[in-house]
Amino acid sequence: MSLLVSIDIETGPRPTASIVVLHGLGADGNDFVPLAQALQLAPVGPVRLVFPHAPVIPVTINNGYRMRAWYDILGTDLQRREDEAGLRRSMAAVDALLVREQERGVAASRTVIAGFSQGCAMALLTGLRHARRLAGIAGLSGYLPLAAHTAAERSAANAQVPVFLGHGQHDDIVDISRGRASRDALVALGHAVQWHEYPIAHTVSMDEVADLQAWLLQVLAPAS
Repeated sequence: MSLLVSIDIETGPRPTASIVVLHGLGADGNDFVPLAQALQLAPVGPVRLVFPHAPVIPVTINNGYRMRAWYDILGTDLQRREDEAGLRRSMAAVDALLVREQERGVAASRTVIAGFSQGCAMALLTGLRHARRLAGIAGLSGYLPLAAHTAAERSAANAQVPVFLGHGQHDDIVDISRGRASRDALVALGHAVQWHEYPIAHTVSMDEVADLQAWLLQVLAPAS
């Protein structure tokens, strides 16, 4: 399996923390570069921001049109009709990026995986199953995929990894009820979930960016 192509941005030499950011359906790694660059993370130290591009695949709900997607969307019911094979294929590819960060000298405990919409689903799917303890998982406007498998498949290392979830109250793509259900499922498994709702649609607000920044500063705080 070849490594996903990504845009890598370093805020300083010899990064001591990494944030892998996964885009949504039909976008690419460029989508969240401006937002991530708006984060004020100087107290963390040098950070490497990694923005991978999803593969181009046909998407059923869009009449088979080929676009960048982490997995196929088979219908409007995101829970009952999941592309399990596609989810697991992308999970392996994203997990390889987390391993690469460790090979590049950034400990898993100083790495956050984050994503928006489909990217949120992939961040939760991959982060909970990663073999080494991560600093945290952040998901925006998404949901927990393969939820019925989470308890059995999550790694012991990330059994209590902190999670940030943000969702728009007027989201017409991924209804906020899916986000709330994902939050409840993770809390039931013992995760410290920081949950935020915003008066927005399927997008990101500056209030959300500010909340995410505060959480990142907390989970990536250098050891004293």
